[in-house]
Amino acid sequence: MTTPWNHRCAQRMKSMKGSAIRELLKLTESPDIISFAGGMPAPEVFPVAAFQAATERVLARQGKQALQYSASEGYRPLREWIAGKMANYGIESAPENVLITSGSQQALDLLGKVLINPGDLILTEKPTYLGALQAWRAYQAEFTTVPVDNDGLQVDLLEEALTAGPKFMYILPNFHNPGGVTLSLERRCRLIEYSDRYGIPIIEDDPYGELRYEGDHLPPLVVIDAERFKHRHGRGVETERYFDETPPANGNGRAYMRGNVIYLSTFSKTLAPGLRLAWVVAPVEVIQRCIVAKQGMDLHTATLNQLIAHEILTGGEEGDDFLKGHVRLIREVYRERRDVMVTAMRRHFPAGVTWTEPAGGLFLWVTLPEYLDAAEILKEAVARKVAYVPGASFHPAGDGQNTLRLNFSFCSPEKINEGIKRLGEVFDRAIEQHEAAESSGAIPTLDVAF
Repeated sequence: MTTPWNHRCAQRMKSMKGSAIRELLKLTESPDIISFAGGMPAPEVFPVAAFQAATERVLARQGKQALQYSASEGYRPLREWIAGKMANYGIESAPENVLITSGSQQALDLLGKVLINPGDLILTEKPTYLGALQAWRAYQAEFTTVPVDNDGLQVDLLEEALTAGPKFMYILPNFHNPGGVTLSLERRCRLIEYSDRYGIPIIEDDPYGELRYEGDHLPPLVVIDAERFKHRHGRGVETERYFDETPPANGNGRAYMRGNVIYLSTFSKTLAPGLRLAWVVAPVEVIQRCIVAKQGMDLHTATLNQLIAHEILTGGEEGDDFLKGHVRLIREVYRERRDVMVTAMRRHFPAGVTWTEPAGGLFLWVTLPEYLDAAEILKEAVARKVAYVPGASFHPAGDGQNTLRLNFSFCSPEKINEGIKRLGEVFDRAIEQHEAAESSGAIPTLDVAF
């Protein structure tokens, strides 16, 4: 007799949902689909030759180590490199403050496992990154939201949400996913003030920070948090308490500040997502608990991948300059594609449709007239061989039906132009159908096959 499995599943499965993006990508694998749905980098900018050369060097020099199990916290030379990189942003850290994870999604999951009890309230932006919602729903979190506008999180609306006592805030300050907006410096400072006043920590997710195409770099929240503490307490004994009391194992450098911010970033957008390499920078006690959680998950991130990444970043003829040069290339390619998409939207999208114009990152956010449902319109868009992600998936409460996310990094300029033209025609038709139905008193439906 076949065993029925559904009733044997854990209660947490009731709150877990599949990724709308991953499911949508299955529908758009056909080469004739112009997909603005995934958050995928342009494969033509992947440094394939650098990966091939680095892999050969690693296997020739460190083959036995590269193919062996390794430390749960990650390859120490790579953690040292990341700590040095963080110092360029003004983030004082030691390798003991860095945990290498199997992509940013694992970092989010680990933090959920370490921090969230069933029923805990998490404050997010509205909209917010779908992957965080998916990770934390597994731990039966509840969500409260504060909306974003063109300057990021609307901090003026934050205090009321904080009085509800969220466990932590989850913020994407740079080139927000899905919104494309960037949190202004003034709002960053006020956000840190609120975090300090209410004692509510922040998880700062920064996968796109290096992909700025215009304007000045803004300091990460973790840096503003540290500077605020130093300014308030001076640089004497009190300041020393802000730093982790656990010294680095090798005695080098200072340990990470005891602040209110945990920082996340990744190599997925600057090297390649197939590496599945990201990192957490946090106080030692947070890192140690994440290590324990990671040991029960996958023991450690792939050794070979870590050694290859470190070799690309530090070895070869270009050495430490490789990443800088490669990021410059990515910026040039993505800046062009962003400009092409925005120009095409101005030309083809009907009146009443608005969008963000990001200064970096991979995405922009489209808002349709309130009477339209982006999920319904997607059916006609896919019939026209173009795809996007409906916005409701990025709203914890499932609202935002008239919104959608577009990715501009993956498609060529030619495909972007054609895809936006098709979308403009789809939106035009939806608006016309609504207006015709409204004038006749009927309820409009899109008569297309999915």
